[in-house]
Amino acid sequence: MSIYLPVAEMSVSLFLILGLGAAVGFISGLFGIGGGFLMTPLLIFLGIPPAVAVATQTAQIVAASTTSGLSALRRRALDLKLGAVLVCGGLVGSGLGVLAFAAVRRAGQLDLLIVVSYVTLFTVVGGLMLRESVRELLQSRKGKVRVRRRAGEHPAYLGLPFRMRFHRSQLYMSILPLLGIAFLIGFAGAMLGIGGGFILVPALLYLFRVPTAVVVGTSQFQILCTTFAALVLHAVFNQAVDLVLALMLIVGGVFGAQFGARASAGLRADMFRLLLALLILGVGLRFGVELVVRPAELFSIVVTGGGR
Repeated sequence: MSIYLPVAEMSVSLFLILGLGAAVGFISGLFGIGGGFLMTPLLIFLGIPPAVAVATQTAQIVAASTTSGLSALRRRALDLKLGAVLVCGGLVGSGLGVLAFAAVRRAGQLDLLIVVSYVTLFTVVGGLMLRESVRELLQSRKGKVRVRRRAGEHPAYLGLPFRMRFHRSQLYMSILPLLGIAFLIGFAGAMLGIGGGFILVPALLYLFRVPTAVVVGTSQFQILCTTFAALVLHAVFNQAVDLVLALMLIVGGVFGAQFGARASAGLRADMFRLLLALLILGVGLRFGVELVVRPAELFSIVVTGGGR
């Protein structure tokens, strides 16, 4: 059964989009990530224009993050205070990201920027996470226990001014690095149609040592707030949100996210990190192939808003 997308100006299979939404929603709930880093490239591979894929995907991220965040809140796996700080930085980044998205789109360089950014971000982040995960697995198999920090021992960036205590995350640190990384994630999320969880989750785990049980819910809360802001801004300023496509993605995403959130409760911390690293690295390598493989169509014709 085919459905016509008015903004994308093409027809797609209803059941295919619903199935993709459910699968990505499950992964979103399982790992505490928005899922946009998977759905956006999948939509592009289906032939949907990158600008429409990026802007519309934010609606699916909002829906999946809402259900996963509510589930985490019920399980008391959400640090609202830490999430609020992350949201403050993310909202500023999202606003500037939407403006940059519009500027790059007008310049005609959006497709290239998306592909290069995906390859760079995903391979770097996924590779670093994979190295760390494998090292931890090998150490655990040898019976080595990770040495916990002593009281007062922490990286220098945690001791910057404007410190705050986060009881649920067992942290006492400066909010400046949290605001900085949230700003970058919000900016990248608005530009690339990603929730930013694939960056935020590893950052909370490895840079700030937030407990794994709290990371998923807190990440979803930050993603929900910043991505909703990006969705509204994309709809107002870029007119690139396809409501028909968004509705199909939301229906599938909400269904899958509920099962993913429940499955994450029984996932071991070391396997959680390893699987997430492989997932991120795999997407980056897939986009890398697009840069070197000869395209099926060497030339394309598009209508621009140029002179008469």
